[in-house]
Amino acid sequence: MVLCVLIVTLFLPKHARFKYEYEKGKLWMNKDLVSPYSFAIEKTAAELDKDRKDVLASVLPAYQYDPDVFETELQAFNADLDIKWNSANEDAEMQIAYREAGTKILTEIYERGIMSLFKRYQRTGDNYNFLLLNNNQARQMNTVGVFTLESAIKYAEKQVNEDVRITNKQWLVKLLEDRINQNYIFDERLTEKLEAEGLQNISTTRGMVQKGEFIVGNKAVITPEIYQKLESLKNTYEKDSKIRGDKRIIFAGQFLLGGLVVMLLMVFLRLFRRDIFQDNRQISLILIVITSMLVVLSWSIQLKIPNLYYIPYCIVPIIIRILFDTRLALNIHLLVVLIAGFYVPNSFEFAFLQVTSGMVAIYSIKNLVKREQFLISALLILGNYFAAFLGISLIRNGSLYAIDWITFVPFTISVLLSLLAYPLIYVFERVFGITSEVSLMEITNTNSKLLRELSYKAPGTFQHSLQVANLAEAAIYNIGGNGLLVRAGALYHDIGKMENPQYFIENQNKGSSPHDSLSYEASAQIIIRHVTKGVEIARRNHLPEIIIDFIRTHHGNTRMDYFYQSYLKNFPEKFVDENIFRYPGPIPFSKETGVLMLADSVEAASRSLKEPDAKSINALVDRIIDYKLDQGQLNNSNITLKDVAMIRQIFKSMLMSIYHVRVDYDL
Repeated sequence: MVLCVLIVTLFLPKHARFKYEYEKGKLWMNKDLVSPYSFAIEKTAAELDKDRKDVLASVLPAYQYDPDVFETELQAFNADLDIKWNSANEDAEMQIAYREAGTKILTEIYERGIMSLFKRYQRTGDNYNFLLLNNNQARQMNTVGVFTLESAIKYAEKQVNEDVRITNKQWLVKLLEDRINQNYIFDERLTEKLEAEGLQNISTTRGMVQKGEFIVGNKAVITPEIYQKLESLKNTYEKDSKIRGDKRIIFAGQFLLGGLVVMLLMVFLRLFRRDIFQDNRQISLILIVITSMLVVLSWSIQLKIPNLYYIPYCIVPIIIRILFDTRLALNIHLLVVLIAGFYVPNSFEFAFLQVTSGMVAIYSIKNLVKREQFLISALLILGNYFAAFLGISLIRNGSLYAIDWITFVPFTISVLLSLLAYPLIYVFERVFGITSEVSLMEITNTNSKLLRELSYKAPGTFQHSLQVANLAEAAIYNIGGNGLLVRAGALYHDIGKMENPQYFIENQNKGSSPHDSLSYEASAQIIIRHVTKGVEIARRNHLPEIIIDFIRTHHGNTRMDYFYQSYLKNFPEKFVDENIFRYPGPIPFSKETGVLMLADSVEAASRSLKEPDAKSINALVDRIIDYKLDQGQLNNSNITLKDVAMIRQIFKSMLMSIYHVRVDYDL
């Protein structure tokens, strides 16, 4: 417990909390607020975004002038002209005219410059200003006076066509086209550097609020201007080390709050779930889940993720609900949300969203019988988020059209991440030896290897187990408990009978019984041994301990009166050790194990009824349950007298239905 509180406290942000809650467009419900110190008014995100756009628009792209391009291309033109002239079958005297025309055109083009245009800078039209650097000297130019590759080629073609000396115009145009390349080269690195410097110089504030200056009055509407002042005051308060106080004091406050939350959890477990309170493995698991969630929250705050609603808060109640129960899941979720509320913005909205969504998560998997309930639960959580988000947005904005729907995306991702609960449950089961309802669903599959073996070796016992499961599940559903757990326990409670199935009456054919040739002590020991054998078989097949508990307790430490009384009757003169005829126990220690004991005894005894009717069934159920109560077998099972009355009624009703007994109703 102390380690949990220490870890959470160490990871939580160490800044003082601004004590006021406020919303744009709402009334200021606190006393008049006067600035306790001078602070700068921070710009809004929209203002900063506009400033960034303005800076980027003001930064001119940089180009480097490369004089070598012209010299290289001119030399290449002259070389090409000499090589290709003879193949053109032109008069040798005309070569001089072609050379002069080509040289003049290339000189004019390269003096004007050739460059590439970028749409990024064509904000107001095709042309834009740029910086041209030549020998570390920069001058501002406009692209309107510079050629592009396309316009340079068109210019060359126009000049050639206007020159009357050139007879083979296309040949010269093609020769010039190959020698036109950019000599104004875009300098991306320098441009980005200039943009970065411009962005760094953006001021994040606009004006100051002086110490003692009035900010907002009681019940005044929080306008956008006032809201920004409050946000600036809050951020200054939480960031300024001189204002926010001593970190050690903050640590002490956080430790106190964390300790209070953990203490409340322990009190809840001590009062309502003592079985968990006394199990260090289960308490460790619960504290690990709580610690992990709060550490993830703290880590997210320190990383300054865009939205804290990306975190799957509902994963905590889902895991606790599947591994434990509804009340504990809700209790833990409330405590986690309360702690988280100290460190998130708009804490009341946060608490409302997470508490309601956690309740939906818990309620939607109250009875886990199908795997697809995880997906259904996720959809219901998403629906709750949407309804709460829409309601809060309508209250805040007063208009459906002003809702920023993109801010709902984090909730969707949070719900998707909550599906990670499924693999985490499997990990926790393996590490801490806890059996979840998901595992119970697998165990109760009658096609499992062990139950198929039971149905083959001891078909009567298998049918008996099915009937016991139905009785126990119906009873536990009405008095409150884990129906899936009691069904699983009922299906496996008699697997020890596979060792010697013929010694149990439900597996015997009509005729002689193998007990006829045995002593009463030996018969009793064979019957009693099915409990210890059942435990051995269960552990050999890796059944969870929570299921083995049903095998150990389904007879408690009751005495086998049939063989015991028969022994006393036939050997009155002999001393008898009563423990030979008594089950080893222990007695049931939960509602589920207690209900199974009653269902097992009642179902087995009902098979001895020769002519079952309402009267005999009523008498049988009352006699069996009264006997268990007299023997103190339910003392540790947390079953009340009201529960016992309900169990009697359910058993009687179901047995009458099984034996097709017609119920007489008094008019």
